[in-house]
Amino acid sequence: MLSRLLAAIWLPLSLTWFSLYSISSVASDFKLRSQCPPSFEKTSAGVCKLRTMYQFYDSVQGRGLGGTQTSLPEARDGFSPEKIDLGRYLFFDPLLSKDGSVSCASCHQPDKGFADGMDRSIGITGEKVSRSAPSLWNVAFLDRFFWDGRATTLEQQAMGPLFDPKEMGNTPEKLVADISANPVYKAMFTKVFDDKKVSVANISEALAAFQTSLISLNSRYDQYAHGYHQALSENEIKGLNIFRSFVARCAECHQPPLFTNNQIAVIGTPDPEGMAFDVGAEATFNDKRNRGGFKVPTLRNIAKTAPYMHSGKFDSLNEATDFYNKGRGHAVPEDEELLIHWHIWEPNLRPEEIDLIVEFLHSLNDESLTPQLPESLPSGLPVVDQKYAANKQLQQQLQQQEQQTIEGEEDDE
Repeated sequence: MLSRLLAAIWLPLSLTWFSLYSISSVASDFKLRSQCPPSFEKTSAGVCKLRTMYQFYDSVQGRGLGGTQTSLPEARDGFSPEKIDLGRYLFFDPLLSKDGSVSCASCHQPDKGFADGMDRSIGITGEKVSRSAPSLWNVAFLDRFFWDGRATTLEQQAMGPLFDPKEMGNTPEKLVADISANPVYKAMFTKVFDDKKVSVANISEALAAFQTSLISLNSRYDQYAHGYHQALSENEIKGLNIFRSFVARCAECHQPPLFTNNQIAVIGTPDPEGMAFDVGAEATFNDKRNRGGFKVPTLRNIAKTAPYMHSGKFDSLNEATDFYNKGRGHAVPEDEELLIHWHIWEPNLRPEEIDLIVEFLHSLNDESLTPQLPESLPSGLPVVDQKYAANKQLQQQLQQQEQQTIEGEEDDE
């Protein structure tokens, strides 16, 4: 029922989009930026190198688990400012999708922690995909991508949604043809790449360059870590201490300063009712030990990215935190035998201690380096995806109607 309803709305909207595209004038005054994004230094070679306070710390040794002044993994940087800016335009442009209706930013929205606020994202078919959209903050430091860790570079990751029939639904041939047919983009690729070609490899590299500029390391927690202890409240410091204690053990996987170890962990998160069990990283590594395993997500800007877990099972940080407090494997289906991560146990935290952890997690908010959204796009398509917004509004309305129906039935009983 829902699929048919979404399809009925999607088709006319799609036609409208193509009409808008056909009549829109392609701007000719687009100019790629020659300056690096904030927190990046332009070198004599003309490329952008990341600069952070954490580069003053050389090791995690001797700092203790969950220590504050610890070093970061090596970041991926060294792109030219023009390549980063080309990636910014591509990231927000629905031209990259099959029907010109969905962009990368549809599921990775800057104001939602570069997630989308959905339990599971909506692709071009108007239906939900199998997993939620992970945040993109600090992906420059990571070497595995997707919830199941199946990509090892940002370029590989970019090609996943671009060519997934349920996400952006494009093909390599059509993608290159559409971008090549646009004179503004063609000029941009000629300027940015030595081979001057519009190719899948160059498109994915430009997207990777932009994503490596999404740095979030200036939160109040970071100020505290660098020595300004007044940056955190008394409760937030208590929450931090519980977070990295050997009782709660949150920091053993969500290791500062990235608040992820970027590894796969089997924690036994329940799937939504009615959905088949998600095998997760078992399929990636062909290893039953990873059955039900998913990548440990970063907690940077976590307060912005509800709902939580790979399927958006938990609506709030309190619910997600309390999941770990309910005991090892308590939500594993009866017919499943999972190798639950050894860090998962039963800490028996009091409700007020969970509240303190959640209070601390809010101190990880930092959007000071959020990139500027393009005012317009070389394709002439709207920056904000109207179809995506319409689908999302419809989903929310249907969920509200369903909830009202359930509440009505309960009242009748």
